[in-house]
Amino acid sequence: MRILHFYKTAYPDTMGGVEQVIHQLCQQSHRFGMTCEVLALSPHPSPTVIEMDGYKTYQVKENINIASTGFSIQAYSKFKELAQQADIIHYHFPWPFMDVIHFASRVRKPSVVSYHSDIIAQKKLLKLYRPLQNKFLSSVNRIVVASPNYLESSKVLPAYREKISIIPIGLNKESYPVPSLSLIERWAKQLPKRFFLFVGMLRYYKGLHTLLDAIQGTGYPLVIVGDGPKKQELMAQADKLALRNVHFLGKVDDADKVALIQLSTAIVFPSHLRSEAFGIALLEGAMYGKPMISCEIGTGTTYINISNETGLTVPPENPTAFREAMRYLWESPQEAARMGEKAQLRYNEIFTGDQMLQGYMKVYQDLMNERT
Repeated sequence: MRILHFYKTAYPDTMGGVEQVIHQLCQQSHRFGMTCEVLALSPHPSPTVIEMDGYKTYQVKENINIASTGFSIQAYSKFKELAQQADIIHYHFPWPFMDVIHFASRVRKPSVVSYHSDIIAQKKLLKLYRPLQNKFLSSVNRIVVASPNYLESSKVLPAYREKISIIPIGLNKESYPVPSLSLIERWAKQLPKRFFLFVGMLRYYKGLHTLLDAIQGTGYPLVIVGDGPKKQELMAQADKLALRNVHFLGKVDDADKVALIQLSTAIVFPSHLRSEAFGIALLEGAMYGKPMISCEIGTGTTYINISNETGLTVPPENPTAFREAMRYLWESPQEAARMGEKAQLRYNEIFTGDQMLQGYMKVYQDLMNERT
């Protein structure tokens, strides 16, 4: 079975949540009798074909990017070429240009959409896009949502309930590097013995402004891993608040990330908008047995992090509540350890990479059976 994944960006250019899902699906697909290819845009597609771990990524030139939507002249012809060879087209939503290519190419293949997020930031443009969005979602064969929380809280998804499958995002721990003892020791020497850890892109919906407000006056060490458009603004906020306990590490490689997770006291995840549909960094924390603090925003973040079991949840953009949650985990190490153990159990029960792949394999197979 040959699957074509189509999204605006892909690993190794970027490694956000959607890119991570695509990578996890494709990396292990051969074990389930699938061949995966990825078509994505890139500002600098060199090389144009990248041999990944068990799959190929094709890159076409991104000519322009408007309102976080990339456009490419080459995408149309390359999509038609690859789609004609595929058994199933797997789209990753949202990306309005993808909808245009879907209809313009007139490729008649079974189609799946991983619905990663509602459109939140571009409210005015959404009014113009909504008719195309609705037509696109109506035209595909299956829609996959990562959590029941997101399905129930979305204003868009309930209209398509009859074609929706819930498949939680999963991670294969075996695909993550095992950091060397020397690497762990190096980080342990550079950082405080105990610290809270945030991992992710520094974007508008991550709620890091609230996190910085929350630690003011506490002295709790905070390590922030990641880069993004909000980095300078957040660093300026930390300076203004005179926060000497915040460590901005920027982007690190996977071995460093794993070492930092293992050394951390807890994962903090203050995302405050529905653009945060799931939370891969939370899942990574759970995978390594760490307690979590997240905000209740009606999405998959509180499908991963069950309040008072695997960690704590607080209202969004509430520094006082976030500070109290941090204080509780900081001052109750035994309870924090217990929550971390439960987080790891929940990961093993629901969120492994194999479980995600098996879920998608069933969707793919059902589509192929319906076609014959």
